[in-house]
Amino acid sequence: MKLLIDLFPVILFFAAYKLQGIYVATVVAIAASAAQVAWFRFRHGRTERMHLITLGLLVLFGGMTLALRDPTFVMWKPTIVNWLFALVFLTTQFIGDKPLIQRMMEQAVDAPAFVWRRLNLAWTSFFVLLGLSNLYVVYVGSGFFEAKQALIAASGNAEIDLAHCTDLFSGQVLALCDAARQGEAAWVDFKLFGMMGMTLVFVIAQALYLSKFMSDPDDAPAVSSPRPATVPAKGTVVDPAKVSNS
Repeated sequence: MKLLIDLFPVILFFAAYKLQGIYVATVVAIAASAAQVAWFRFRHGRTERMHLITLGLLVLFGGMTLALRDPTFVMWKPTIVNWLFALVFLTTQFIGDKPLIQRMMEQAVDAPAFVWRRLNLAWTSFFVLLGLSNLYVVYVGSGFFEAKQALIAASGNAEIDLAHCTDLFSGQVLALCDAARQGEAAWVDFKLFGMMGMTLVFVIAQALYLSKFMSDPDDAPAVSSPRPATVPAKGTVVDPAKVSNS
């Protein structure tokens, strides 16, 4: 349930983009993020820092996208968010008695201090990689930026809503507009599915790494119940250890 709430603005952004384009999707994402903060405050009596950071950056970069009619600004938002997380994780590596990942997970996993420090650096590196991957898709992988610049040069207009290419252009300029639109759509798909997939793979890798330091109940020595000395035991019943799934 919490995962669904955390992804609420991203999912609505994706749906709104497919229906109405980047500018409507940006407005929807800002409204959804504000609703997310309000709902969490109403339900739990507090706000989550991650939700507030996301809302603040959406208002800043989304507002610039809407004011300047340039999708590039809102495309930078995931990179800034991930790099801020990387900075927070890196800071706790050197300041405080425990790295952040240990504070988040030590109630569920008992691991040595050096393991937590390695894992904390791994998360720092992962957030940096996510931010770089986002920029790669924006400027290189999707072809969006190159097509957009070519479209601006051909049309003489920097404020183009790519959702209405067929209403605005024809011929070669329409082809450039469609190419920019396809690149923009590729970034939106990456924002939801690509980043989620990368995060899932990393979390699985983290679980495999931590599993080496988790104790196995089967390895614990068996403890038998005391038997009366005068009565021979007909059999031994061993109760399985209870494992808590956290």
